[in-house]
Amino acid sequence: MKSTQYFYLLIIIFFFLLNLIPSPTSATHDNTNTNTHTSILFTTSGRLSYAFDIFAVPTTHSPTKSNELQLTDGNSINFNGHFPASLPPSLVSHLPDHSLITEKLPFHLIYVTERNGTHHIFYDAVFHGTSQSPERRAILELSGSTRVQVPLVGVDQSDGRVSLKDKPSLAGESLIYVSTHEDSGVPRRSWAAVYSTHLGSGSTRRLTPKGVADFSPAVSPSGVWTAVASYGKKGWSGEVQELDTDIYVFMTRNGSGRVKVVEHGGWPSWADDNTIYFHRRCDDGWWSVFKAVLSGERGVDSVSTQRVTPPGLHAFTPAASTVNKNLIAVATRRGTSEYRHIELFDVVSKKFTEITRPVSPHAHHLNPFFSPDSSWVGYHKCRGTGNGRGSDTLLLENLRNPIPGISLFRIDGSFPSFSPSGDRIAYVRSPGLYVVNYDGSGLRQISSRSAFSTAWDPKRKGVIYTSFGPIFASERTEVDIMSINVDDKDLSYKQLTIGGQNNAFPSPSPDGKWIVFRSGRSGHKNLYIMDALEGEAGGLRQLTEGPWTDTMCNWSPDGEWIAFASDRENPGSGSFEMYKIHPNGMGLRKVIQSGTGGRTNHPYFSPDGKYIVFTSDYAAVSAEPISNPHHYQPYGDIFVIKSDGSEIRRLTHNSYEDGTPAWGPTFIKPVDVELPNGGHPCSFEDCHWLSVRPNVSVMDASFGLGSAKIECAQ
Repeated sequence: MKSTQYFYLLIIIFFFLLNLIPSPTSATHDNTNTNTHTSILFTTSGRLSYAFDIFAVPTTHSPTKSNELQLTDGNSINFNGHFPASLPPSLVSHLPDHSLITEKLPFHLIYVTERNGTHHIFYDAVFHGTSQSPERRAILELSGSTRVQVPLVGVDQSDGRVSLKDKPSLAGESLIYVSTHEDSGVPRRSWAAVYSTHLGSGSTRRLTPKGVADFSPAVSPSGVWTAVASYGKKGWSGEVQELDTDIYVFMTRNGSGRVKVVEHGGWPSWADDNTIYFHRRCDDGWWSVFKAVLSGERGVDSVSTQRVTPPGLHAFTPAASTVNKNLIAVATRRGTSEYRHIELFDVVSKKFTEITRPVSPHAHHLNPFFSPDSSWVGYHKCRGTGNGRGSDTLLLENLRNPIPGISLFRIDGSFPSFSPSGDRIAYVRSPGLYVVNYDGSGLRQISSRSAFSTAWDPKRKGVIYTSFGPIFASERTEVDIMSINVDDKDLSYKQLTIGGQNNAFPSPSPDGKWIVFRSGRSGHKNLYIMDALEGEAGGLRQLTEGPWTDTMCNWSPDGEWIAFASDRENPGSGSFEMYKIHPNGMGLRKVIQSGTGGRTNHPYFSPDGKYIVFTSDYAAVSAEPISNPHHYQPYGDIFVIKSDGSEIRRLTHNSYEDGTPAWGPTFIKPVDVELPNGGHPCSFEDCHWLSVRPNVSVMDASFGLGSAKIECAQ
């Protein structure tokens, strides 16, 4: 009897213990996906040097440092402003009762702002003192100045969508802006589209037809019409300077009545409901501003256009005065200056008037806009040091990630990689290679040589692989792979490749025995595998072979796959697709292609190997490149895809070039991390192609131009 009782007791204990083991269903419900609580890093060249604020100077008398006003808060990246002609009730309700009876009416400003790496549109009302404080340079410096800030469109106002906002305008109660939150459904077709959000109700309407990309919207003075730079149905063909868009006009209310009014033009601005100024790059190589006069039919054949700014300088991103339709504000690049400046131009007298060069001659000024009475012209520029975060550069900038449980950061460098435990980051920043703790502490320069690509050894603590030599070089260029023990007091180096035939992009196998890399030793850039300790002297095997380029390889955590980028479908074209292959050379398959002629680069496996993060022009370009500082490729976003090529997701939405992503095992707290030793704010460059003087026989246009001969396709 006693033995029977023990038997039943054992049965009860068995079932009790069985119930403690979670079922597969409960494990899924508990969200035990190993990708959660991880982090993704990527680079945007120069982006963390931006410290933009919106400024304004008067047009009624000579601009000086003392009468330039800083209008935005000095803490965010603020750009692409607009002074609304009138305020709808939804915004008036935010103003204090005394605001309309003060001696100095406030500045009303609508602008794009990047806060925590996310784009928003804000309305600011800035009260700027009285006549007792006439000398003022920055609103923020005034005692007694107050500010009203109202978020209009952003994450909280758009159901969590994160997207670019481009050039916002106000039409009555409706905000008109660009967003990139809707997938175009076609690889390499831009997601940029114009939307209208009613500020009272919050209801949003898409004004751009499906399958079409629109940029740089401008609302006419009456609010009835909106003009955009658009591809129509033709799509983006990979332009990196001028987008070759056309100007379309449609009704602001609902997008109806859409018609093309100008072939080859961008950045429209209305002087009145029948006059549009826009820019284009002319046949003579100069960027110039044009004037289009619309007839009642508003078709491209019934619109007359004429070039208004002369050759001899670049003039672009025009803003038209609605008070004097012969007056425009433009950004210029003159041969006598390395900087982009704002100038006024009278299209009748052909006279330029300097606006920003007397105020800050050694700074870039972007995208001008007029106040409703044309007495002020606004623009954005780097605020420099001394205000807000302008004196420091971030090491890591947190961005909102649409995938829960994964933190997303922009790093002030390129080619980042995580140590196996995730506590340290290696990255490249000219000049040299750096290692830093993920919290920003312990920053060290490991080498001052020109490096690119980094990878940590998964087994040997403190060992990093990198390449030394020029990037974007030919097959025969001397580039070699090195291993560096960064924990060694003497930083011991070991050269792993021999011969210097452009050996780059090392990635170790998860067991630490082998390294896959790309090499041009055969005359073509293909993939090879070598011994991780001794390099190619300890064993070398060619993995891929062909008259094309296989590059940017990454070994999966389970050791089963190597992902890489290749132009094998069109060698030498610059078009890259993502492939994966087994380390034994079997099972080659394409993971994703970014349309014909597209680029998909820098694949990097997630810690569990089920996903791949990569950079691509899959979503094409998001804004007119000339409206931004220089980016080698003014397109490219970060995407995540399942390793089988399904379920692509876009992580970044901006008009810059995002690249070289890495996926690490540590969840970095989603807050910005400052560069320990400060930084160099405002060190970005203007678009390099604006430095070219197309025709040196044409003198730089003077400020009192007179009657210059103007020749360009009309």
